[in-house]
Amino acid sequence: MSQSQPYYLKGSPMAIRLNNAVGWLARHGVSLLGSAELSVRGRESGQMQRVPVNPHTHEGTQYLVSARGHSQWVRNMRAAGRGELKVGRKVRSFTATEIPDTEKLPVLRTYLERWGWEVDQYFKGVTAKSSDEELLAAAPDHPVFRISVAAKG
Repeated sequence: MSQSQPYYLKGSPMAIRLNNAVGWLARHGVSLLGSAELSVRGRESGQMQRVPVNPHTHEGTQYLVSARGHSQWVRNMRAAGRGELKVGRKVRSFTATEIPDTEKLPVLRTYLERWGWEVDQYFKGVTAKSSDEELLAAAPDHPVFRISVAAKG
């Protein structure tokens, strides 16, 4: 895709219903395989926007990976630089730093090893077993944020 049209794969009606269910479960304390509900302030509305995500830990650092590309939550995260992850009553505030494409390779590979069963369809044939070159070629289509959970004070 051209730079003016960054990759984004909108969810099907079934995927949207499933995401809504996963988000509802996370809000009510049920994490499916580590899922959580992300809340990030909307860049235009100023309202908190919620979406289920799969926080991913690589070498002790947590990341959020956008399998579907440059989605609304990604655009909001770029503007806000912070958000919250929620599972039930447990809310973790964090700051987020988008990492450059050149640093995504090990994160994307381990993310696909962990979550590929769910997200491979959004990676246009790239899987955890793909070559480094193939993963790097896919990197611009999948924003990755390093998140730092705020210390409780």
